[in-house]
Amino acid sequence: MAPIAFTKMSGCGNDFIVIDNRGRPLDEASLAALVTGVCRRRLSVGADGVILIEASAAADFRWRFFNADGSRAEMCGNGARCAARFAVLNGIGGPQVSFETDAGLIRAQVDGTQVRVAMPEPGEIRLERPLALAAGLLRVSTVDTGVPHAVLAVADVAEVDVVGLGREIRRHPAFAPAGTNADFISTDGAGGLCIRTYERGVEDETLACGTGAVAAALVAAETMGAASPVRLRTRSGEPLTVHFRRRGGRFCDIFQEGGARVIFTGSLSEEAWR
Repeated sequence: MAPIAFTKMSGCGNDFIVIDNRGRPLDEASLAALVTGVCRRRLSVGADGVILIEASAAADFRWRFFNADGSRAEMCGNGARCAARFAVLNGIGGPQVSFETDAGLIRAQVDGTQVRVAMPEPGEIRLERPLALAAGLLRVSTVDTGVPHAVLAVADVAEVDVVGLGREIRRHPAFAPAGTNADFISTDGAGGLCIRTYERGVEDETLACGTGAVAAALVAAETMGAASPVRLRTRSGEPLTVHFRRRGGRFCDIFQEGGARVIFTGSLSEEAWR
């Protein structure tokens, strides 16, 4: 197989391998092996996911998003910012770019390394759902912000076993069969939130999660009185900001903004995933 050009990008520490798949599409038969292979840390490029940029008749481009375990995800907030900036840098779209996802049409505004993305309208927010866990009965709030999230407010996110507790919530029977992402939030003492996330599909804590930040901001608005915009400090230390409005008892006009950086470009040989 000929080498495959790629760009490694980071959205607040959530890292992705972005591939322009418009001109010479990848072999679908080997795609799953490629995704899981190249996402391996230390053995290959390493990433939380792979983004394929593809042709679209309805927007500037279409994307397919794959988690590190090879599963498809409907939406990824940090990935959306990276995809939008990639499109601008490569002449696929202008500063205002639109693209198709499994969660619908997404629009973004790119201003240098900062990107503002219009997010899909969320599903129903269910507050304080009792969840029987090994540690006892905990109450989580759930909402789908493109992908499902369970949000748990804690005293201090720095003290949480995100991997252990997050894995248990992610695979809890209440969220079967698809499972959920698990977000842990606490106030930062300056009017914002700190957030840590266990991501489904990565099956580990990631340094940031865009859809998780949106879920956390909306839950905080309902349970803590948080007002738009909500600023969240991610595990990487880089900030994400979520804007929203309310209309008819529902959240609408939801935007998340943050950084999207190019780390390096290169080409993948078959040895990267074999």
